[in-house]
Amino acid sequence: MAFVPLAPLGRPLAEALDPATVAARVERNAVREAALAEKQAVVRDGWGADAAARVHEKGKLTTWERLVRLADPGADILPVCSYVNWGRHFKGSKKLAPGAGVVTAFTRVEGKWVVVIANDNTVASGSWWPLSPEKIERAQTMALQLKVPVVYLVDCSGLFLPEQALSFPGRTGAGHIFRMNSVLAASGVPQIAGVFGDCIAGGGYMPIISDRVYMTESAYMVIAGAALIKGAKSQKLTSLDIGGPEVHVHQSACADERVPDDETAITLIRKEVARLPSSAVDFYRHGAEPAAPKHAPADLGALLPDDHRHTYDVRDVLARLVDDSLFCEVMPERGQEMVCGVGRVNGLWCGFIANNVLPTPHPDRAGELRGGGILYRDGIAKISAFSRSCNEDGLPIVWLQDIAGFDIGVEAEALGLLGYGSSLIYTNSTNTVPMMTVLLRKASGAGYYAMAGLPYLPVLQLSTPLTRQAVMEGRTLAIAAFNTKLDDNFEIASADPDERARIAHAMDETAARIEADMEPIGAAARMDTDEVIPLGDIRRYIEAIVEMAWQSPRRVRNPRIWSLHDLVLLSKGGVAAAKETAKEVVAVEAPAEGLVPLRVATAGTFWRRPSPRDPYYAEPGAVLTTSKTIGLIEVMKTFAPVAAGMEGVLERWTVADGAAVEAGSVVAWVKPA
Repeated sequence: MAFVPLAPLGRPLAEALDPATVAARVERNAVREAALAEKQAVVRDGWGADAAARVHEKGKLTTWERLVRLADPGADILPVCSYVNWGRHFKGSKKLAPGAGVVTAFTRVEGKWVVVIANDNTVASGSWWPLSPEKIERAQTMALQLKVPVVYLVDCSGLFLPEQALSFPGRTGAGHIFRMNSVLAASGVPQIAGVFGDCIAGGGYMPIISDRVYMTESAYMVIAGAALIKGAKSQKLTSLDIGGPEVHVHQSACADERVPDDETAITLIRKEVARLPSSAVDFYRHGAEPAAPKHAPADLGALLPDDHRHTYDVRDVLARLVDDSLFCEVMPERGQEMVCGVGRVNGLWCGFIANNVLPTPHPDRAGELRGGGILYRDGIAKISAFSRSCNEDGLPIVWLQDIAGFDIGVEAEALGLLGYGSSLIYTNSTNTVPMMTVLLRKASGAGYYAMAGLPYLPVLQLSTPLTRQAVMEGRTLAIAAFNTKLDDNFEIASADPDERARIAHAMDETAARIEADMEPIGAAARMDTDEVIPLGDIRRYIEAIVEMAWQSPRRVRNPRIWSLHDLVLLSKGGVAAAKETAKEVVAVEAPAEGLVPLRVATAGTFWRRPSPRDPYYAEPGAVLTTSKTIGLIEVMKTFAPVAAGMEGVLERWTVADGAAVEAGSVVAWVKPA
């Protein structure tokens, strides 16, 4: 049997960063995550306590109360598309529509993962607002790709009519929900529906194609309610008389069973899920046991720098996502701006493809470094081959994006990056294995597309509070927009002070608007990303998607005959081989007895402080620890932290702030502890 050479990955937080940096990042991350939690609470609260009280007065449970009872005790409920329509106002309503009036989530029921689609009955009686249909269809698509059951908790009074033009017509309008019902049925995906209240027009159609339909005594399904039927008033007809359980269970057979209340319906839905085939997850573990990462996922909030220009080692991120922090990296010596390989998640194999945002050596020019987070030829070829192998072997793929885009310029075009990029796009467009994309920080330009961005139909795309999703950064876009008014150095080409001020103001306004558009909650509100989650929750969502990917039996090779083994065999021995090209360290004479040199590993511009407005990382006399950051190395507008690497006292600097340095240069002298 072929062996997968898993190796330890990543460093403890204390080795990766100095305590002051960790503390500052943890504090800033806590503020961001508190703001995110507040927004999540607003969405979950719907229209508030008064609306919930009205639901209870009718003898019903709120949507979230139903969802909690549906899920297994202690099971995660992982919402998706929570922030659709966030902050958006609609004509005809003085209130907003939290979550577009629909709850969509992953959870376990009777030990099996399911997709839940539930009308929020505290928001306009579960009406469909603009983007409500698209949100429902997105959840249906996730279930279709993963082949996991769908549970509908239906309590929908139809379209929010004042804005019907935004949700009724069009390719993804409300009618597409029913097409997706049909496609799911044709694909053998189980669908189970509970009907709990008003189900008018589209709300009545949605559950009908389900394999099982339960109706409570207070529920009805009608094409048109009593208010629209001629003579209903004179006949004293109600919508319950027209389409209640008496009609649809005993006469039309549009539903399977009537039940007295919400609690009973939930109990019977759980029993239906229990009757479905058991999960294949244990079979596909091939005897492996689930294990937590050795390095805590909660560290991610401290590991990732706030400033998208500052670098980090993505292997430290991977170490907090895979079981036991063990990983088999494939072809590490080629295309070092990309990291790809396989690891286990809860005992199940999964492929990972990630941007390496550290400066990396040029493959053809010794001593020259290239910026991280950019797609170059070798990296594109590597991840294309790896993605194809994962698809051939049946392994789900997780993409970790922190990308500035493709390489550009004369050399890039001559090397055929368009062709290599097209190969990657073709690969990801035709893969059939479940793929998941996480936008860690930057998701820029065509690189966002090529690395399985949302247009390439990953099962799920996640953003974090640090995510910036756009073609280009605000300042860069402002330069492009005002290019005709700038000189070759991108400075305003005018001697007129008034004109210079007007152009500068317009450029600042443009940059600010673009920066606002890149904000992750805004992207989620437009459905440009599926969910915004805390960095520490990434592992939880990956666990869910990977388990769902293996839950239903599908075309998959056993590990003995993976094509990935060929890629591992053809690798040259890992990162250590690439480091053999490092420059020889030149000995230097100490300026005083007992001092040792502090060197930098890479060439670039050395900065002794985070920005011109900030204090220096360390002044002479400062006490240094091994992980303390003492400066930054800038390579192609990316900034990598330089750690002291020793304990002692900083005696003197040998370089000025902003000085150019070579690999191995001495930047300071230290008296060891």
